[in-house]
Amino acid sequence: MKLASSVLAAACAAALSLTAAAAAPDALKDPSKVTAKSPEVFKAKFDTTKGVFVIEVHRDWAPNGADRFYALVKNGYYDGVKFFRVVPGFVVQWGIHGDPAIAKTWLQSTIKDDPVKESNKKGYVTYAKSNAPNSRSVQLFINLQDNTGLDSKWFAPFGKVVEGMDVVNKLNGEYTEGLTQLQGRIADEGNAFLEKHYPNLDAINKATIE
Repeated sequence: MKLASSVLAAACAAALSLTAAAAAPDALKDPSKVTAKSPEVFKAKFDTTKGVFVIEVHRDWAPNGADRFYALVKNGYYDGVKFFRVVPGFVVQWGIHGDPAIAKTWLQSTIKDDPVKESNKKGYVTYAKSNAPNSRSVQLFINLQDNTGLDSKWFAPFGKVVEGMDVVNKLNGEYTEGLTQLQGRIADEGNAFLEKHYPNLDAINKATIE
């Protein structure tokens, strides 16, 4: 009986876990409900298909960016997301969700610009944006070299990689800029499109706040 009870309890726990996992995407479909003020300093762990890297965030560097990043990681937004732009010697970029219903909503959910207080040095983490003001949403990049020329273009770093930069440098760069012009299609068709046409892309297994 004890064994049967244990098995039943484990099965129930697994079912609850699956239910929670299934519910997460639905919660992400409404950006207005996924907000939070971040701690002044915190770390986010990214478990990827190449290994683990850790980003240390400093809210005073870019508070709007830090708050958005904290809320996204805490709510599982980046889980399963592909590193679609890996340009050796420049940047690694990601952030378009694998579910089109979530991706298209979040790409339109922008935040206000932060003043640029830190420089886009190697290992520093910044939001991608267009030339328009206040156009940051969910896409991020890690500088693979000192890209200080981005500082004058309102690219405001909010954190830096403090562990696993070797992992970041190992992310697959075979497609380089090939997907940069296909971001609309990635958002429209999600991971299904990427896995069919660009099967060797690396991805985030899970991102968590430490």
